[in-house]
Amino acid sequence: QVQLVESGGGLVQAGGSLRLSCAASGRTFSNRAMGWFRQAPGKEREFVAAISWRLGRTYYADYVKGRFTVSRDNAKNTVYLQMNSLKPEDTAVYYCSAKQTSLTSTTYYPSDRVYDYWGQGTQVTVST
Repeated sequence: QVQLVESGGGLVQAGGSLRLSCAASGRTFSNRAMGWFRQAPGKEREFVAAISWRLGRTYYADYVKGRFTVSRDNAKNTVYLQMNSLKPEDTAVYYCSAKQTSLTSTTYYPSDRVYDYWGQGTQVTVST
């Protein structure tokens, strides 16, 4: 089992920034591609960003590209989501997720269907 705990959410004004963290514990953090997703009230969960295990290749949804940055620190078993130029439409609960991959995998995964583990989520609210 892998436990994922998100933190860093909160209330911020439009144009502001937040940095979300996702700390993993339990079984090894290695060989795991990571993803960030979000869900706003009354909406389906949607993809935000993903990062591969090897090489840290990244992929973003169009609506966050250029504003959000995903990164990982494998030594700390942590993945981050730096969110800049936040907009009210970014308001949602943000979830991190982990998918086991091979040791040599450089693949990222934008589909929520493939992930094995999920955190409990952290609320991000962007005011006007």
